[in-house]
Amino acid sequence: MAAPSAVRAAGRRSRWLFDIFVAEIPWTVSSKELKEYFSQFGTVQRCQLPFDRDTGFHRRYCWIKFSTPEEVQNVLQKDSHILEGSKLALQHQIRRRRSQRKNQSE
Repeated sequence: MAAPSAVRAAGRRSRWLFDIFVAEIPWTVSSKELKEYFSQFGTVQRCQLPFDRDTGFHRRYCWIKFSTPEEVQNVLQKDSHILEGSKLALQHQIRRRRSQRKNQSE
């Protein structure tokens, strides 16, 4: 059985790593469609597609979280990603925990 601290550390790592930022998403694409598209590269744990409260439309960008770094590499190895005729702009994004951000700014 794994030590509780090891389990927590693994949970923190997975919460902050393996994210891909996706921009230039067509207005007509939903988070469900994004999950379905990116699931061909691996297990999509989360798709965060922010919406504008005033317009009710999504903001044409999102973050995708995968289970493993290999799945992220699978996505990044493909030359272009096209949904509904529009080319998506992808960027690998490794976010740091807030405690790490504070330490670096001091």
